[in-house]
Amino acid sequence: MSIKIKDIIVHVIKSELDIPFAFSQGWVKKRSATLVEIKTDDGLAGWGEAFCQGLEPPEISAAVIETALKPLLLEESPLDIEVLWHKMYNATRDFGRKGSVISGISAVDIALWDILGKFLNQPIHQLLGGAFRKKIKPYATGFYRIKGQGEATRLAEEALSHFENKFDHMKIKLGFGLQDDIKCMEAIYDVLENKNVTLMIDTNHAYGRSEAFTLGEALKDYNLRWYEEPVTPEDIQGYTELRSKLNIPIAGGENEHTLYGFRTLFEAKAVDIAQPDIGSCGGISGVRHIINLAQSFGVEVNPHVWGSAVAQAASIQVIASIPTTHHSIYARSPILEYDQSSHPFRRELLENPLVLDKGMVNVSSKPGLGIEINLDTVNKYKCNF
Repeated sequence: MSIKIKDIIVHVIKSELDIPFAFSQGWVKKRSATLVEIKTDDGLAGWGEAFCQGLEPPEISAAVIETALKPLLLEESPLDIEVLWHKMYNATRDFGRKGSVISGISAVDIALWDILGKFLNQPIHQLLGGAFRKKIKPYATGFYRIKGQGEATRLAEEALSHFENKFDHMKIKLGFGLQDDIKCMEAIYDVLENKNVTLMIDTNHAYGRSEAFTLGEALKDYNLRWYEEPVTPEDIQGYTELRSKLNIPIAGGENEHTLYGFRTLFEAKAVDIAQPDIGSCGGISGVRHIINLAQSFGVEVNPHVWGSAVAQAASIQVIASIPTTHHSIYARSPILEYDQSSHPFRRELLENPLVLDKGMVNVSSKPGLGIEINLDTVNKYKCNF
């Protein structure tokens, strides 16, 4: 049975936040997303998302999809996912390889996997070889700033709130000055003492090597699961140096792209934990390439997730299919980033929103991504580009 791509529709959606918040690189005043809807000649539709990295305008990847990728894909078979991935990558290699071009490819790729799952009536994790886990532990990402520095007390209260909401893993956003970071961690650690909570930290590459090392040394007794983006993504040697000096596992990769970029990280022995974002690393095909490569280097993969419900659903399907890196009967499994910041494109975007079940996330067995998009929400927040 032949099936062809008949249309590709790009949706840029935005929503102003009532209360802006900050991470180390700037203030977030709106949430936005670049969604792609691919329609086939037999009535199937698939959804994907290009991750708006940091403070990236969503129109950039939208323009990539509309002008550079769409002409390559119309009338092609959506089932030829690997073929189309390489067709898109090769056609954009001279002006792509990183950033918004790969994010555009990622969005298309996710939508194609959604179509394949619906065509075969299978969830994506089954198409990837099966689920190593049917339930995934979420971790709360939060601890953003609403004023800037001096918010240790409020952040400690936030930690208690996450704990009461059944999160026993939390990632704290740092990078607001070493002394402020340390005071915040002390306050959070004090209120969580004896509560069996695992913490991670993320500075979003706010520091150079010296400051990053100083922070890691100050927090060496906190039993952190990982230290994320300690230095800029360009400073691969800095990653390697910090990994050799600190006793905290080093994580990174949300600002890296495709297996080619991650090969450089792995060859440099730069990370203990690789964090590709499905919406920017090359999509589900791209993360599958990276997972296989990481496995050969003995590097754990724990995807980064900060996008809308579409990226969240794709990430759940992929995390279900990731093999344990270091096999044992008590092997550590990847966990799901569950962003706690204000984001209307999570629950509102879906007809069947994601919910926690006894502190865990169930892996959907419905076809494709396992989600149904609420088109009223898309139309409510849609912007011209």
